[in-house]
Amino acid sequence: MGNENLTLLTDFYELTMMQGYYKNNSNDTVIFDVFYRNNPSGSGYAICAGLEQVIEYIKSIHFSKEDIAYLRSLNMFDEDFLNYLTDFKFTGDIHGVPEGTVVFPMEPLLKVIAPIMEAQLIETAVLNIINHQSLIATKASRVCYAAKGEPVMEFGLRRAQGPDAGTYGARAAVIGGCNGTSNVLAAKKFDVPALGTHAHSWIMSFDDEITAFREYAALYPNNATLLVDTYDTLRSGVPNAIKVFTELRDAGNMPKRYGIRLDSGDLAYLSKKARKMLDAAGFKEASIVASSDLDEYLIDSLKTQGAAINSWGVGTNLITSKDCPAFGGVYKLAAIKKDGKFIPKIKLSENPWKITNPGNKTVYRIYDKETGKIKADLISMADEKYSEDNPLKLFDPLATWKKTYLKAGTYTLREILKPIFKDGKCIYKSPSVMEIREYCLKEQDTLWDETRRLVNPHDVYVDLSNELYQLKNQLLDNININNLN
Repeated sequence: MGNENLTLLTDFYELTMMQGYYKNNSNDTVIFDVFYRNNPSGSGYAICAGLEQVIEYIKSIHFSKEDIAYLRSLNMFDEDFLNYLTDFKFTGDIHGVPEGTVVFPMEPLLKVIAPIMEAQLIETAVLNIINHQSLIATKASRVCYAAKGEPVMEFGLRRAQGPDAGTYGARAAVIGGCNGTSNVLAAKKFDVPALGTHAHSWIMSFDDEITAFREYAALYPNNATLLVDTYDTLRSGVPNAIKVFTELRDAGNMPKRYGIRLDSGDLAYLSKKARKMLDAAGFKEASIVASSDLDEYLIDSLKTQGAAINSWGVGTNLITSKDCPAFGGVYKLAAIKKDGKFIPKIKLSENPWKITNPGNKTVYRIYDKETGKIKADLISMADEKYSEDNPLKLFDPLATWKKTYLKAGTYTLREILKPIFKDGKCIYKSPSVMEIREYCLKEQDTLWDETRRLVNPHDVYVDLSNELYQLKNQLLDNININNLN
């Protein structure tokens, strides 16, 4: 991505619809919402990520001469439409949830307000970017939560679905809580820590294991982490690592950071045995790093078993979100502007969760004032105003008899959608990835423990304002009446 022109990173039907709008002189301003319906990986929340890349994409949209020539070669597009595309640029508004924000199903992550041809074109690329990075950031947050504050390194580049997935997945993983990545390109591109040790091939390239350890420790005296499972972890690897650490200590060259890495076998058993051996030799500060197909469930299990591991390298299951490989975000029309006024639109479905929320909306986050934890999110019309000095009634939009009454002064409010583009100009400055990571960690602290648990988490309520709820039901009633007639 970066400075690459991604204008043709779109589904073909976006362009055929654009030509249809053009031919019908239909370029009304519309509102599209980006949202998702279910939390990934059985989580109680998701982490929004990818906004910076959406901004880069929107800024760079243009049809090059080569793009126009290619579209002409498809024999699907008329010359007048192709001429229109030569001067195409995005001129609309975008509101978005800042990266690293905790989010929940059905609430807008992005709101696009633009002429329909512009809004239609960007659908696919926006979803591609937001879906991927939000998926990996969410998975990383779960893995890091299972590690209980111990460092987690993203190790997945070689198993990612291509270079972009590996690089932008690493970015998202750091946003979700990882303390660095083995992906050097991602580390350079996003100014995040580059981390790693060595492979089994390093050990195997020497005549014996201890020589390999000595050479590596001499090369990297400030970070001597030795992979101990190439031959026999407890009878060879750990004893040889201890010998090398002893030699360094006796020579007064003890590394600032040192330890061992386990990449196979029974990690709980081996780590506990290795810990005893290291401690007995006087190396209580030695870290024990584990890798080997880890995910949040295995890390949680290892910690339950008392594994003596204090740093984690997580690869395949993180960078691919192996148990849930898609985020499922969608891009739905919510309103069309006619005669200076937005006319709300709604999509029906047999599934109540697939019925969209109409109109021009925003999202308020409601916190318990005493604890700072999230009470609920409220989707309301954009022009509705709320005051913490007034009581607030919330109700479940699907089970309306479920109500919560918040007394004045017991809660705080925050609008989480922020202006990103205005009249085609970006008015938002993205923080650095490490700054987003710190923000994301604070965001996760606003979740109740019950929402963060790995299995059967408590759902955070996403409610509709009464005005939005009434509008939705009115539109549903009108559609039913029109269909009967």
